[in-house]
Formats: sequence, structure tokens, C-alpha cells
Amino acid sequence: MAIYTDLDGDQLAALIAAYDVGTLVSAKGIAEGVSNSNWLIETRRNGGASARFILTMYERRIDTADLPFFLRLLDHLAARDCPVPRTIHDAEGGLYRMIGDKAVALIEFLPGVSIEKPTARQARSVGEALARNHLAVADFAPSRANGLDLAGCAAMLEQCGTAALAEIEPTLPWIVAEETDYLFTMQDGGLPGGVVHTDLFPDNVLMLGDDVSGLIDFYFAATDSFAYDLAVTHAAWCFDPDGHSYRADVGEALVAGYAAVRPLSPQERGAMPHLLRRACFRFIASRAEDWIGTPPGAQVTRKDPLDFVRRLQFYRSNGAGLFA
Repeated sequence: MAIYTDLDGDQLAALIAAYDVGTLVSAKGIAEGVSNSNWLIETRRNGGASARFILTMYERRIDTADLPFFLRLLDHLAARDCPVPRTIHDAEGGLYRMIGDKAVALIEFLPGVSIEKPTARQARSVGEALARNHLAVADFAPSRANGLDLAGCAAMLEQCGTAALAEIEPTLPWIVAEETDYLFTMQDGGLPGGVVHTDLFPDNVLMLGDDVSGLIDFYFAATDSFAYDLAVTHAAWCFDPDGHSYRADVGEALVAGYAAVRPLSPQERGAMPHLLRRACFRFIASRAEDWIGTPPGAQVTRKDPLDFVRRLQFYRSNGAGLFA
């Protein structure tokens, strides 16, 4: 279970009392997630109305100094009718509170379930929702550098070391070196962009039937091109989980849904082949670092970087035709 810090009933009740959401009725730890502690919170007001929220304690990988950026982004998107949970501000207007040296935030609960094997219709809905997000950030002034841009990922893989990468797969160092050389020759500057999600996997989307009810977990959000964000989403949604099989109907529907809301320019379509490869490179890097850095016996399921090596190999051979 992803609960790294225990909070007892009195601590939780005192925390919830700082918000105008009613009295704490129950708090249930949420097993999903690997970086933060999360609870499903239920409250009740004097009149009997109940409400649900998500309480998150930020344990690692997130700098507290970045929290205002992430939480204001949620508020901005929610205010523009994007399916994004709003931040619940405390009675003093604060975006988050501190318990000891750890930050906690209360977020709106959105209904829905994450889909493991999306249909084409569901993928189209995701494309539409992503495009609406991209339109909605046009007047979001804050920015945040993408620490997992091409240079950041190349540095991460260099720190992993050739020997450690070869233990994952003997050919991985050669694949990484070749892809690094290729991607650094490509230019994607000048493409339309803004603050984007950069991590929109199926487990970060809630759905009710064929419709998106929530986009969540914006804690990798950063300033980058909209086309790159679409490339990440394409790589995340359009394959079976291990990357062996590309699902063309899902890929076509995702792109069609996106373009119906925000048409792609010729320049964006032309850049997609290398942006798709850059998206794979990003997850090869982060997964390799986690794979190598997870100590033996840790109660964590490591994600295989080779799942994205296989996606990369597909895009190398077929990427040029997907957005033509």
C-alpha cells in the first residue's frame, strides 16, 4: 500500500477541520501510487450532506516549492471546465498545509475508473480531453522547466552507466547511444506549447463508460510543446502494456479526437515521428533509473524499460506514417 506516513484519526480530523468541508467521517488509505501517501476522505456537514476528497501527502520526488504551480494549474483547468480536480483551499485560502516537514493537499474527488485496455471510442475521448487542456492553458502564466526533457533524460541514462544498462538488456547501451545521437540532431523548437501533463497514462485518466471524467496526477506537468504531450499520450495508450503490439484503431481514434478539438499544424505533424521517439526515450530513462536504483527486497513493482524500447522500435519503423 502506498501509505508511507501513518496519520491517526485525531491528526486527520484536525487536518480536515482546517477546511470548510464538514466533519471527517472516514479516511481510507489508497493502495495505488508509488511516490506519495493518499487517502480517500469522506466528510459530512451538519445538514447531512456528504462529500469525498483525496488527501495527498507528498513524500518524495516533488519539491514543496513546486506545489503552488501544480495546484494552481488544477484550479486553472477546472475553472475552464476541463475534467480536472480542483484544489480545496483551507479556511485561510492556503493551497496546502504542512504536517511536520511534509506538505499535504486536499483535492476534489472525481468519479470514474482507470481503463487497462481502452477502446477506440475511449481513446478518442482522451484525445479530445487532452486537446481541451492544451487550449485552456493559453492564459496560464506560470511556467516550469521540464526536468525530464531530452538533456535531462540523456544525463539520467549516463548516470545509470553502461554496465548497469547492459544488465537490464545487453543491447540497451547501444540502443540508448544511437537514440541519443539521433534525438540531439532533431529540432522541435518553435512548436506551439505551454504547460502540459507529460505523463498521461491510462492510470492517470478516469472514465465513465466512453467518456473522460477526470485527468489526474499533474505532478510531472511542465512547459513543453503540445505535440510532445500528444506523443507521450500516444505511446502510453496505443500499445499493449509491454509494447509488443500496436493498436492502430486506438492510435487513429486518439489522434482524430485530439485534432477535432485542436487541429495539428503541418509543422506539428512533421515533428511527430521524432517526438514519439523522444517520448519513448523519456520513459526508457526514468524506468531504467528506477530499475537500477530499486534495492533488492523492496516492496515495489519495477516497471520494465524494455516496454518502451519495443515502442521505440515500432516508431523507428512506422512513426513517419502515423501522422502523415
